[in-house]
Amino acid sequence: MVRLAKYFITGAIAAGVDLVLFAAFVKLLGWPWYVAATVSFVAATLTNYFLSVRHVFTSGVRFEKRDEIALIFLVSGVGLAVNQAILLFLIRAGVLILVAKVGATGAVFIWNYAARHQFVFKENLPPTGE
Repeated sequence: MVRLAKYFITGAIAAGVDLVLFAAFVKLLGWPWYVAATVSFVAATLTNYFLSVRHVFTSGVRFEKRDEIALIFLVSGVGLAVNQAILLFLIRAGVLILVAKVGATGAVFIWNYAARHQFVFKENLPPTGE
């Protein structure tokens, strides 16, 4: 439960990065929402990874560093697809764009934690090199 609480904090920080950048790109710079969402999501993923391996998960438990980072981006790629699908649905349904982004971010938070906890950083599985 402590790990989930720590991930919630790191996830909230990463979500803040995502939302602030998304809002700046869409509202201030006039970028299309799907481009802004992709760029802000990548920045948030990097923020989340570095905070997570420092405060939540133990890096290198199952995979070498480069494989671990690749898996994080694979997991995040699925998250990005879900994020974009939810945004598209909500925007087409007439939901305000920033409200839609908050909803999509919340849904993807659950996916990210579950995938990282159960697959990427799972400590009770043997390392893949054995």
